[in-house]
Amino acid sequence: MTWDWERWGASAPLFLSVRGDRAGAYAEYGLSSARLTQLLQPLVEALGYEFVGLEHHSNPKSPALVIYIDRPDGIAVEDCERVSREVAAVLDVEDPIPGHYNLEVSSPGLDRPLFTLEQFERFTGQLAQVSLFAPVDGRRKFKGAILGAAEGKVRLDQDGTEVVLDMGNIAKARLVPDYASLFTKREETR
Repeated sequence: MTWDWERWGASAPLFLSVRGDRAGAYAEYGLSSARLTQLLQPLVEALGYEFVGLEHHSNPKSPALVIYIDRPDGIAVEDCERVSREVAAVLDVEDPIPGHYNLEVSSPGLDRPLFTLEQFERFTGQLAQVSLFAPVDGRRKFKGAILGAAEGKVRLDQDGTEVVLDMGNIAKARLVPDYASLFTKREETR
């Protein structure tokens, strides 16, 4: 495996990908994110990292399990390697995913995924992009500032209108980086 870290720069998410020997079409086997989270979150936290969340992709050509980790002082390649080794060992023993897959351990990056109400609340005021399972008011995609999160609901400012989304209806959510302010801050530090 060769890495071109300079190409990605400091702001890109770091990840380590290793070939696993047990994955496949996750939904076909009744595998849920909740089951994997229940299995892996305590391990990741015992290693001293925040378990941000996980995604599993069942594309037959490249199935993958992506685990996002974080720490206050950031994530380095060595952190991803450490978590990857431990998670791979647990997955080998527990065998929750049949078939072949790629295991990826990654920092959340600037476009941080949001998996829980607590994460939405933590990033109140920041811009988020949200995709839903079922449409609300005829829409499945929303982009706006997070106004808050409580009691199973996420509130967004969508073009000046408050939209309330049920957490159970959120298929995918990510922060939207403000690249203009990031570049301005970078220029100011030079």
